[in-house]
Amino acid sequence: MHIQILGHGAPLVLIHGWAMHSGVFAPLIERLAEHHELHLVDLPGHGHSDERGAAVDLSNAAARIAQATPPAPWLGWSLGGLIALQAAAEQPGRVQGLIAIASSPRFVRGADWLQAVSAEIFEQFADELGRDYRRTLERFLTLETVGSEHSREALKALRDCMFVRGEPAQEALLQGLAMLGHLDLRNELAVLDLPSLWIAGRRDRLVPPAAMRAAAELARHGQYLCIEGAGHAPFISHVDAVVAAVLDFVGGLD
Repeated sequence: MHIQILGHGAPLVLIHGWAMHSGVFAPLIERLAEHHELHLVDLPGHGHSDERGAAVDLSNAAARIAQATPPAPWLGWSLGGLIALQAAAEQPGRVQGLIAIASSPRFVRGADWLQAVSAEIFEQFADELGRDYRRTLERFLTLETVGSEHSREALKALRDCMFVRGEPAQEALLQGLAMLGHLDLRNELAVLDLPSLWIAGRRDRLVPPAAMRAAAELARHGQYLCIEGAGHAPFISHVDAVVAAVLDFVGGLD
């Protein structure tokens, strides 16, 4: 697993979302590296991680990242937020604080969790991935940015970033979709005894703000921030607000 280290200061671990790599955090990296030693993870089958046939298993990925990084707060975007939450539950002491951006403990709608999308969304992407790989990824990027007040700029940034480090492995993408479509970590979240920050985009079509608010309320020490005008990638469209929130949260951990 490829983990790049940049910057100076207290460590901070960053984990990207589905189909991307750590380069997607470029807007954050430039700003946060002035204050923190950033540990930028490329998940198996993504970016510079050359484990093209490796399984993207939640517990395994969380454990491997924890073993390869110092104790630190973890920041996860979308799928990366699930991995950070899993690590916080299974690696006590290694995760000192949790920052979830556009991520919640359950991505799909259920009888007792209405603030989410239908499971069919992820099933459809999995079904289409084998027939038209690039078009399916393009559709997902569009879904991530639609609704944002800076949707055109955010979509271009994600497009420009996606294949810079090569194509993500199809098997890793299918496993990631399965995790997004089936995992429910609400029980793990409810018993965590560490601070957490849930950053939502008001116009997010994948992870509704209500899900992020519910996650913050479910957590013992949860904080909630909703960024007006942002979609699923607020760290691209509203980087100033995200940087300020991250620095304030991490600074408060001291």
